Amino acid sequence: MLLQVLRYVKNPVYEEDEVYDLKYRLNVLIRLLALALVISLILGMGIGILESRTTLDLGRHAMDLLLEQYSVLVVLLAGVILAPVLEELIFRGPLIFFRNSRFFPFIFYGITLIFGFYHITNFELSREVLLLSPLLVAPQLCVGIFLGYIRVRFGLLWAMLLHALYNFALLGPVLLLKSLNIPLV
Repeated sequence: MLLQVLRYVKNPVYEEDEVYDLKYRLNVLIRLLALALVISLILGMGIGILESRTTLDLGRHAMDLLLEQYSVLVVLLAGVILAPVLEELIFRGPLIFFRNSRFFPFIFYGITLIFGFYHITNFELSREVLLLSPLLVAPQLCVGIFLGYIRVRFGLLWAMLLHALYNFALLGPVLLLKSLNIPLV
């Protein structure tokens, strides 16, 4: 699956997958989800190691603030339903308007970059954060590629579903610990 996505990234074209079998599409979805999570966890651990072994201070993450201000249910609904639907409508919905354009690859890359760097707002902005922003948003850049790939191949609803599952896989354990009053650190 990773090789298919890498081949696609080399030459992105708006070409829908002609296989409509649900089992096939769910298999692709699960494989993309697994890849996105593995890559994100590896990158996240790298960022954590960098932060713990240096004087780097990334400040408070937006998730910390959300968990202080809102209930677990509100954070879950916002992160797993609202954010995926809105972000996919905003970032990958417009791809259809460029499906027959020779500029599609540039639009695909541009939207992926904007999506990734939009997530720098999850951090307290500082000079250090801005300098490290490519590393800090690398997980979102990677998942943005997967979301763009599945959106073009299967449609916008599949991108929303992948996005929701990805967010749930990352948020779920944190929210479970929070709801059980188990400290996160």
